[in-house]
Amino acid sequence: MLPLFDLSLQFNGYPIQEAKAELQKIIAFTASQKEHFIENKKKEIVTFHLNNNPFYQQIVGAKSFNNWNDLPILNKQNLQRPLTERLSNGYSLKNVYVNKTSGSSGNPFVFARDKFSHALFWASTAYRFGWYGINLNTSYQARFYGIPMDFMGYQKERIKDFLGNRFRFPIFDLSDSVLEGFLHHFETKKFDYINGYTSSIVLFAKFLQQKNIVLKDVCPSLQACMVTSEMLFEEDKKLLEKQLGIPIINEYGASELDLIAFQNLEGDWQVNAETLFVEILDDNNNVLPYGQEGRIVITSLFNKAHPFIRYDIGDIGILDKKSTVRKPILKKLIGRTNDVAILPSGKKAPGLTFYYITKSIIEDDGNVKEFTIKQTKMDCFEIEYVSETELNMEEITKIENAIALYLEPNLNFSFIRKNTLERSNRGKLKQFTAMV
Repeated sequence: MLPLFDLSLQFNGYPIQEAKAELQKIIAFTASQKEHFIENKKKEIVTFHLNNNPFYQQIVGAKSFNNWNDLPILNKQNLQRPLTERLSNGYSLKNVYVNKTSGSSGNPFVFARDKFSHALFWASTAYRFGWYGINLNTSYQARFYGIPMDFMGYQKERIKDFLGNRFRFPIFDLSDSVLEGFLHHFETKKFDYINGYTSSIVLFAKFLQQKNIVLKDVCPSLQACMVTSEMLFEEDKKLLEKQLGIPIINEYGASELDLIAFQNLEGDWQVNAETLFVEILDDNNNVLPYGQEGRIVITSLFNKAHPFIRYDIGDIGILDKKSTVRKPILKKLIGRTNDVAILPSGKKAPGLTFYYITKSIIEDDGNVKEFTIKQTKMDCFEIEYVSETELNMEEITKIENAIALYLEPNLNFSFIRKNTLERSNRGKLKQFTAMV
């Protein structure tokens, strides 16, 4: 088979072969070479943007720097201005890759990558997928993603899917009749792997569980499933492993950056230390040692078209104590900084704590398919859910008691049963939202 995916990148001006060669060179570095490489790339990318990017000069307030830790932290609000105002000299909308973030953090914006760093993005993805025997040129992907609903946008995505050797399952309607259609595709097509949003693949697995079907039995060519963009809980991972019958690989990435962490063959969430530099910072922007929880701040080491230097992605996490410069390990991804619930007692709790506690109770019998939690006031929460039958008072009391036990008492909950849950325009399900 022709390497269609690589050829389409090369045809569009993205030097994928050069990028793959560069990546292999970085991977082969010894520990001391890697340390030297990262320090050099950090200096190089900052110096480039201070000399060539008026937007970044303005943020830093100088044309030179002495100390990495004195550089400002970029955030998404900084970037919410026209892209043309943020591009480096020599770059225009005609000679860069342009896309926009999903807005799942509440702050969507348009971004750019120069052609070489975009090729590196794909080289990095191909390398990590290769750990599991997946080849982006030849392996057939079952893709659980959203799709633009306008005619031109829809057709463009379908063409990209063809060139990327993938078949897309649009995830805006996940009713049983639609999932039955999904299953039929798996019975008739030789998919090699699944890639897509966690919540929609979990919903498909629950459908398979109801029908007592293991997907690998009906589609023996399947080798792996990569879940992305939403939290993967341990019980969901077990469900996916059981009902899909293949390894479940946890991916953490950001469209404006790259794959940030990817589960390696030992089961660790290995951080991308080839194209990115990842730091964990406290609230005062001090770098935290391995093992401590803080804000995830990332530098794109190659993107010359647009600065992502000490960029606060809006997530909270911990780098494992066993991390090294050559192989950092993400021990835990705790959630987004804007998804923290502040309770009447003043206690702060990651919103996903509510989701996690509730999930452990209401999904036991398979009645509840999906749910989301919104904090509407300091002490008030709405739980919207999709289910076969309405939750009864006993189940509701059980949830309220568990949350009182794990977090604090006297919180008020309203339970709203729905036919479908609201997803973003890309099909993501926001599991917890703080509206206060």
